[in-house]
Amino acid sequence: MKILIVSDTHRKDDNLQRVIEKEAPLDMLIHLGDAEGSEYLIESWVNAGCQLEMVMGNNDFFSSLEQEIELDLGRHRALLTHGHYYNVSLGVEGLRQEAIARHCDIAMYGHTHRPYLEEDGPVTILNPGSLSYPRQEGRRPSYMIMNLEDSGTVRYRTYYLE
Repeated sequence: MKILIVSDTHRKDDNLQRVIEKEAPLDMLIHLGDAEGSEYLIESWVNAGCQLEMVMGNNDFFSSLEQEIELDLGRHRALLTHGHYYNVSLGVEGLRQEAIARHCDIAMYGHTHRPYLEEDGPVTILNPGSLSYPRQEGRRPSYMIMNLEDSGTVRYRTYYLE
């Protein structure tokens, strides 16, 4: 299963459309918030059969998206959130504890506009960064691909646009 993970596109959709086209076909697209209205357009950009999972971010003022989603991915359980309710700008410990309390072994968040991947410990924690307003050193737009094998093995890779 090939899963595209993005966040913080802030209605600047050119990079998102480029990535969707480049990575197609997709089995799932996860958007971790701050689409700012583009959540209603994304379905028309992905291939048929691509499952969409999207949560609301702190800038999605008029969105009807859920604030959080718990999602079964094979033998894994993932918590999807934008992250601002867990103060992720200060660290991921609150998010880690919430994921453990919900029996999730994966926690995905956005909000900081910086890619992050922590695979050691009871919970894999990841942030794909931002495709529109990156804040990490070098400020290159980023996204993640999650490959979920039939065996249950998960591989994550962060990609950067030029």
